[in-house]
Order: sequence, then structure tokens, then C-alpha cells
Amino acid sequence: MKPLVLTMGEPAGIGGEIALGAWTRRSSGIPIFAMIDDPARLRAIADKLGLTVPLREIETLAEAVKVWPTSLPVLPIRLAAPSMPGRPDPRNADAVLGSIEAAVRLVQDGEAAALVTNPIQKHVLAEAGFKHPGHTEFLAELAGPGTVPIMMLACPGLRVVPVTVHVALKDAVRMLDADRILTAARITATALRRDFAIDRPRLAVAGLNPHAGEGGLFGREEIEIIAPALDQLRREGIQVQGPLPPDTMFHLGARATYDAAICMYHDQALIPLKTIDFERGVNITLGLPFVRTSPDHGTALDIAGTGRASAESLIAALSMAAQMAAARRGS
Repeated sequence: MKPLVLTMGEPAGIGGEIALGAWTRRSSGIPIFAMIDDPARLRAIADKLGLTVPLREIETLAEAVKVWPTSLPVLPIRLAAPSMPGRPDPRNADAVLGSIEAAVRLVQDGEAAALVTNPIQKHVLAEAGFKHPGHTEFLAELAGPGTVPIMMLACPGLRVVPVTVHVALKDAVRMLDADRILTAARITATALRRDFAIDRPRLAVAGLNPHAGEGGLFGREEIEIIAPALDQLRREGIQVQGPLPPDTMFHLGARATYDAAICMYHDQALIPLKTIDFERGVNITLGLPFVRTSPDHGTALDIAGTGRASAESLIAALSMAAQMAAARRGS
């Protein structure tokens, strides 16, 4: 299998140290990956944290396989300003974005099996002129016209997809419509078949209101928006149940009845997932022409450089990216 490619992320965050930590556990079967990063930054992190991680600058991703057993392979990109843990610098925005752009080119050209992204600091990039809300929208632009990205969060035992994502709750309710639900469900069903090798995906769809509206007593969105969308999905041959009461669809027995849960807003999806398995959550972008995963946590500026950051979510993201890439290849 071809190597994975891992982006730099926010240089002042924990991305570098969790990447170094992941490489030290390579004997446990972690997929081969190469970083697009500033080698000087990574060496400084390793020295500060006392990590024995030899680095090897490479010119092509194909070199990563040979280098991997003894060194962490790095495709170099240079920072414009020194990186200080916990103190982001907008001057480094070009390198952060350049790392993502270079990684996308590698997966588009077939040199990398999949893309794994370290967390970015969105407001710092915005100060430097970045116009996207986050990774997902930027990756969709890089992927090309017609790309509709959908965010999935996954951990062992649960996959969730929010229909509305990074908006205020009042705006999520206002934005909710049948078309958004249909798009999220269709793309999710396709991804479950293509990237997770599930022949007959089963979707569970949450209601918006308490008790899924209680027959209109607590709101009519289930009757007027969600249920008609589910009827359309059934006509298309997609297995779907709902709208379900959100407070009863995430216990162990309920989770066994579906392959992914479609949720109406951000926290409805992320609270159960992060409660079930906070450290091994993975952020996945569905709808792209390539596989992309990311740790399901932020830059953790408050603990950057302390050695307290856990590499578990990154390791889970690397492993899931490799599994999805293998499924997509049909192996």
C-alpha cells in the first residue's frame, strides 16, 4: 500500500508532537506516513520533549517506505517565523495552507493512499486572509467543482453525520430542510458502501425536537421536513429508520441497529460520540474524490509543548484512513 500523507496543522499546536509520538509506536502496525512539515520545527519539538525520533528529509513520497523503519520521513516546507508552542503566528499561515495544498496534490496524483490532516487554528488563518470556515470547505475547493463535502465523526461503535455543522443553534434550525437531509444521507450511504465495505448500509435519522416532536406536540419539523425526506430515501432503496428520539438512539442496543446516525445539528452528533470514546474519535470528510481523515480534536494550544498530548486520535485517524483507502481500492 502507498504511504499516507500527514499535514503540518497549526505549528504552535500539538500536531507535531502527536505525529512524533505516533511514529514511535510504528511497531504496533501504524500505517506508513510522511509529514509535510518544517524539519527544524519537528527537531525542536523532539528535543524539548526528549523523544528519540530521527527525521529524514525526502524529495518524493515514494521514499517514505524505505525510510520509515528507521526515521520519520518529512517532505520539507519552511515556516516564515519561529514556532512557539501555544502562540500561533499568522506569518506561518502560508506554510500551513501550503502543507494542505501539497498533500492534496499527492493524493490527487495517486502518490499517497490517503490524506490525514492535523488540526488548524481557524481564526489565525482568517487573520492571514483565509476565507474558509475550516478544513472541510478548503478541501472541497481543492478537490474541484461539484464537490459536496459532508462531515462524519467516527469511533469504534459509532459513526455520526451532522446535517448542519458550524452554525449557531438557532441558525441550524432555520437552515434545516429536506434537501440538506437528503444530501447528507445519500453521500453517507455511498461512503459506507465505498469506503467502509458495507453492502447494505443502515441509517438512523434523529429528530430535531425532544421525543422527535411527540407527534407535533413539541415541534413540527419531524412531520414537515424530516419524515418526507426519509420517505424519499426509502423510495431510492436506502435503508433508513426515523425520525428517532435523539435521547434514546445512542445507547448500546440502539447503536447495533444502524451503521451511521444522521443528526440534525453539530452537538446532537458530537456529544454522544465524544462521550463514548473521546480519545479515539476521527473526523472524516465524505464526498471527496480522495480519502481524508483527521484527529477529532483541536490544536490544544494550552498543552502544546508540555508532552501531555495524546496521540491516540491521530493514530486512529491514520488507521482509519488506511482502512478506507483499502476499501476504496476493493481489497
